[in-house]
Amino acid sequence: MKKDIQVSYEYFKNSGELSDIEKTLFERAKQARENAYAPYSNFLVGCSILLENGEIFSGNNQENAAFPSGLCAERTAIFWVAANFPNEKIKKIFIVGGPKEFNAKNPPIPPCGACRQSLMEYETKQNENIDLYFSSMNDEVVKVNSIKDLLPFYFDATFL
Repeated sequence: MKKDIQVSYEYFKNSGELSDIEKTLFERAKQARENAYAPYSNFLVGCSILLENGEIFSGNNQENAAFPSGLCAERTAIFWVAANFPNEKIKKIFIVGGPKEFNAKNPPIPPCGACRQSLMEYETKQNENIDLYFSSMNDEVVKVNSIKDLLPFYFDATFL
C-alpha cells in the first residue's frame, strides 16, 4: 500500500510579512549568524529561540578542525536553553543560514537531519508543537507549525 506524506508550511516572500515577534526572532538569528565560528565551511548559521516566558536566546554554529567536533546553531541554542530553562516551553525557533559571502539566490536553509531530531526531542518532551521558521539572508522565510512537518518519521522514547 502506497501512502503520501504532505507537509503544510507557510511561505513569506520577505520579512515584512512577519509579525513583530517573528521579525525580532529573525533579527536575533541574523545577529547570531554574524558571530558564528565557521572558518572551514564559511557557512554561517544563527538560531533564536522564544520561550513561553517571552525571553529570547540565540546560538550559532561552532566548527572545529577535528571534524565532527563542531555543533550546529540549532543544537547550540536549544541545548543551552534546555540546560538553563529545563521547565520552560519553547514557542518558536528561527534559523537563518547561508554562505559567509551573501548570495541573493540562496533559498531558505532548513535544519540538518541531526538538528531536526534534536529539536524533535524537545517538542516531544514538552508535548506541544514548536513553530519553526527558516530563512537565508535573502529575506524569504518558511514556517512549519511543528518539527514533525520536517521529520515525519521521527524517533522518540516510545521506541525504547
